[in-house]
Amino acid sequence: MEAKELLKKVRRIEIKTRLLSNLIFAGEYHSAFKGKGMTFSEVREYQYGDDIRNIDWNVTARFNHPYVKVFEEERELTVMLLLDMSGSANFGTQKQLKKELTAELAAVLAFSANFNNDKIGAILFTNKVEKFIPPKKGRKHILRIISEILTFEPSSPQTQISAALEYFTNVIKKKSTAFIISDFFDQSFEASLKITSKKHDIVALKVADLREKDFPAMGLMYIKNPETNEIKLIDTSDKATRLAYSTWYDQHLIQLKQLFSRYKIDSLILHTGSDYVKPLMQMFKMRTK
Repeated sequence: MEAKELLKKVRRIEIKTRLLSNLIFAGEYHSAFKGKGMTFSEVREYQYGDDIRNIDWNVTARFNHPYVKVFEEERELTVMLLLDMSGSANFGTQKQLKKELTAELAAVLAFSANFNNDKIGAILFTNKVEKFIPPKKGRKHILRIISEILTFEPSSPQTQISAALEYFTNVIKKKSTAFIISDFFDQSFEASLKITSKKHDIVALKVADLREKDFPAMGLMYIKNPETNEIKLIDTSDKATRLAYSTWYDQHLIQLKQLFSRYKIDSLILHTGSDYVKPLMQMFKMRTK
């Protein structure tokens, strides 16, 4: 991709997603992803209704009157984007590749985090961690993340989500919020997910395309697996073939939902070429309940 074309793409994504972040998501994001820690702020006189567990006994003894410790929420968060850049990210039939949807979602979340004065970082992965962008603040940093996603050329077409999760857990020590953006065509990451979810707040965003579930009836077609390069000839006009594939995909979604539910991980399916504003807003609101 030429520099001029890249600049236009990045700018177009920035304009669209920054507006969404500032006008729509800012309040919902703030409510949904609050700082998890509490820091000591001050000591004041006890008032009716205060939690007696917060009484400062040293100050109380000194002044012969009850005083309580006041705590405030640690507002600043570290937000990490774990982005699947494997071969299947280059698939898309609805005027958009999954890779491009990933870039938009990353930008919306990054600008929302920036609006909230949170740090944002990214891990681009395939079957290994290909690139780590340390958490920072600011528009320039966000634009770098978007550019990296759009221009990234992976060294491997395969997927191994566990590699990204293990790296994330080892590198980011402070409790953080992590968005895993992937199509989740990987079945060997539950153990890593279990460990990571105990330490961090995880949100799973599955990027999908309509044609991953429903083949059009177009007769004989060669289908290539972008991660293994395996090529198969299938008869898409055969109803049994289409039904079998659709059934497999439905089962894949059920298993994913069960997996995320098991570890209390919020998840969402977002499709190429479709509106992602309402689903994200609904998820943010659900997290505040």
